[in-house]
Amino acid sequence: MPCAALAASTLLWMAAGPAPARPETPVPAPATALEPLFADIVARAQGLKGQAETLRQTKAVASEAFKTEVADLAALNMVGQQRVRDRGNDGDLACILRGIAEDLPVKLAALQLASEPADRDLALRELIYLLNDNVEVIIAPPGPSAGPAPGGAI
Repeated sequence: MPCAALAASTLLWMAAGPAPARPETPVPAPATALEPLFADIVARAQGLKGQAETLRQTKAVASEAFKTEVADLAALNMVGQQRVRDRGNDGDLACILRGIAEDLPVKLAALQLASEPADRDLALRELIYLLNDNVEVIIAPPGPSAGPAPGGAI
């Protein structure tokens, strides 16, 4: 009989219906590539990545327009970082956008200071990598911070 009693109580529990819905606290919408600011960042980063790849292949010198566009993209990333931070819903994305904004001028300076072909190629590869990250982090943003990685690594 214990099995029958358990089965009967389970059926009664299931017949009671679903639990009443709890009111949910509204969560600010995450940044998406569909928003004009973030779509602009993605488009600019993709365009600059293509230009940097061309510079790498042709061994041409970066134009003043290219340098200005990189600086503009860095500024847009800071605006994006601020917008995400103000929403308070994704600390990782805000930190990544800020890091990209800070790294873009550093990578550009490395390119400008590179006097040897190997150094120039490395600077361009690093800039291309960063521009690609700029696109990917917005297209597929990271989730909420889960804390430190196992083993204490951050």
